[in-house]
Amino acid sequence: MIPAVPAIVDDAAQNANAPLLPETNLKGRRPPARQKRPTTVLPAIAWTVLLLALVGLVVYRQGHGGGRADTIGDEVASAGRAVEVAASRGAVQGVSEKSTASALLGGGAYDWTNAMLAWQRTAFHFQPQKNWMNDPNGPLYYKGWYHLFYQWNPDGAVWGNITWGHAVSRDLLHWLHLPLAMVPDHWYDINGVWTGSATQLPDGRIVMLYTGSTEDGAQVQLLAEPADPSDPLLRRWAKSEANPVLVPPPGIGLTDFRDPTTAWLNPADKAWRITIGSKNQEHAGLALVYRTEDFLHYDLLPTLLHVVQGTGMWECVDFYRVSTEPAAGVGLDTSTAPGAGVKHVLKTSLDDDRNDYYAIGTYDPATDRWAPDDAAIDVGIGLRYDYGKFYASKTFYDPVGRRRVLWGWIGESDSERADILKGWASLQSIPRTVLMDTKTGSNLLQWPVVEVENLRMRGKRFDGLDLQPGSVVPLGVGRATQLDIEAVFQVQAGAAAAGGVAAGAEAPYNCSASAGAAGRGSLGPFGLLVLADDGLSEQTAVYFYLVKGADGKLSTHFCQDAFRSSKANDLVKAVYGSLVPVLDGEDLSVRILVDHSIVESFAQGGRTCITSRVYPTKAIYDSARVFLFNNATNVNVTAKSIKIWELNSAYIRPYPDSS
Repeated sequence: MIPAVPAIVDDAAQNANAPLLPETNLKGRRPPARQKRPTTVLPAIAWTVLLLALVGLVVYRQGHGGGRADTIGDEVASAGRAVEVAASRGAVQGVSEKSTASALLGGGAYDWTNAMLAWQRTAFHFQPQKNWMNDPNGPLYYKGWYHLFYQWNPDGAVWGNITWGHAVSRDLLHWLHLPLAMVPDHWYDINGVWTGSATQLPDGRIVMLYTGSTEDGAQVQLLAEPADPSDPLLRRWAKSEANPVLVPPPGIGLTDFRDPTTAWLNPADKAWRITIGSKNQEHAGLALVYRTEDFLHYDLLPTLLHVVQGTGMWECVDFYRVSTEPAAGVGLDTSTAPGAGVKHVLKTSLDDDRNDYYAIGTYDPATDRWAPDDAAIDVGIGLRYDYGKFYASKTFYDPVGRRRVLWGWIGESDSERADILKGWASLQSIPRTVLMDTKTGSNLLQWPVVEVENLRMRGKRFDGLDLQPGSVVPLGVGRATQLDIEAVFQVQAGAAAAGGVAAGAEAPYNCSASAGAAGRGSLGPFGLLVLADDGLSEQTAVYFYLVKGADGKLSTHFCQDAFRSSKANDLVKAVYGSLVPVLDGEDLSVRILVDHSIVESFAQGGRTCITSRVYPTKAIYDSARVFLFNNATNVNVTAKSIKIWELNSAYIRPYPDSS
C-alpha cells in the first residue's frame, strides 16, 4: 500500500473547542415492540423473523440521534430469506415512477450484512427515522423556525399511503421530527396528500396549497392553513371546507394536474398568481396560470405561463426571481416586482426522465407569460439543477438569511428489496442557496447553505501536490465517511496545445456514455476518489475531463463515476455529469460533501452539480479512504489546494414533546 500524503496543516487543534451537540439520550425510551430484541432462543423455523427484527433494531438505533456504532456484528441480513417487493405503483396512480427496480441490471440479490445496511444511514442529511420519503413540500421560515414538510409513507419503506411528514430546525441542519402535518382523511385526498407549496401573505397568514388524489384517483388542488397560527411549530393544520378549490380544467387529464407553486403577487392587478404543471394531448409540457384574490376562488387565465413541445408531464413546477446585480449576493422574494436587475427562473421536474430542468428568462406581468433568454436551452431541454440523482425539488425564500434555498429529493439507487431490509428509503439533499451566476450570465449557482460549515471538526490541508499521468495519491485524513472537501486544480501551462499535438482534436466526450474514471484521454480524467478502500476495489470518482475541440478550444466536463462504488450487484451504478463553464483565468475547483451513502459535488462555485447514491461493501466505517488521481495520458496536474474537514452529525431526532 502506498503511504498516504501527510497534511501540511492539521486543524484538529484549532477546532478542539468547537461545540459538539450531545447525542440524543435514549434512556427510558422504549423502542416499538416489533423491534425489541428477543430474550429467548427461538426454534429454527423462526430464524427468518428474528433476522428481520435484528435488521429493524440496528436501523432503528442508527436512526435515533444520528449516533453510529463503530463495531456492528457482521450477520448476513439477507441470506436464505425472501423479501416481498411490490410492483410499480407511482405511474399507475398518476405520478412518476418511484422505484429504481426497473433500472437494475439484475445478477441476483446481494447478501447485505447488518453492518453494511446500518452504515448507509446518513449523519447530516435530512431523513425520517424510518420508512419511505419523497418530495420536499411547503418549506418556509416561521417565527424562528425553518419548516420542512415531505411526502412520507408511515407504513413501509416503499412508496404508498402518502402523508405529510413534518420537521423543524433553527439552522436548516439540526432537524426535530414533529407529528404528521396532514394525512389522507377526506374523499378528495384519500389516495394521497401529494406535493404542495406554502405562501406567506403580507399579513403573516400562511396558505398551503397541495395536490390531493381523490377516491377516484383524480388530481385536485386543496387548501390548508395552520389551525393555530400562534404556534411557531405549526403542529396542527386545518383543511378548508371549500376543498377542492381547483379541479382539472377542460382539456387536461384527470391525472395530469398537480403540484401547485408558491403564489406571487402580480403588480399589474395586485392579485395573486399560481402555476400548476400539466401536459397536453401532443405531449407538450406546460404550466397553467391561475389568478386568485382569496385562495378560495380562482380564474384560469387564457394564456400559459410557458409550454415546451415534447417534454411531457411537468411535475413540481417552481417559479421564482433571481438578482442579476453582481454585488447583490442575495435571494429575492417570490413576489419581487419584475424590472431591471431581475430575472425569472422556471423549473420543472420531467415525468419522462425524472430529472429537474430549469431556464432563466423574463416574466411579463401584463400577459402572465414567461420566455427563456435562450430558446436552445429552454425548460426540459437544457440546463439541470443536478446531473445525478435529484428530483422533485422545491425552493423557498428565507427572509432571515435573505437567500433562496433549494431542497431536492434524493432517491435510492439500490433495490427495493434492500430498502425493505434496512427499513428506510430516500434522503433530502443538503439545502442549497441559489443565485444567478453574474459572471456567465447564463446559469445558476448552487452552494451548500453556510450552516454546513458549522459541522466542520478536524480539518487538514494539502498544497501543491504534483499529479503525474497515471498517478494515484492517497491522502491521510483519518475517518472518511463524513467529509467536506474543497479542492483546486491547475492544469500545466500549454495543455490545450499539448492535448492536440499527437492526434489533433479529440472525439466529443459525454460523462454518462463514457467509461468513467477508467477511460483515459489526453487531458483527463483527474480529480478525487472518495469512499474508496485501500486496494481501490471500491471507489467513487469525482473528476474533470478536458477535451480539445476542432477549433482548438478546451471544453471542461465535470463527472461523477459510481461504476466501481460497490461490490454489490443489485444497484444502479452510473456515471453522471455535464459540461461546466470555466472562464479565462479560473482554476478548476470542486466542493464535495460525503455523507455515508450520498456524495454531492459542486464544480466551479456551483455552476454544475452532481449527486450520487453509493453503497460500498468494503469502504465503510474506518476502511473508507480519499485519494487524488490523474488518469490522463498527456498532462500534468497540480492539486493546488486540498482542504478536507470531518463533519459532525446533525443529530436529527424527535422534538422533545412530540412522542
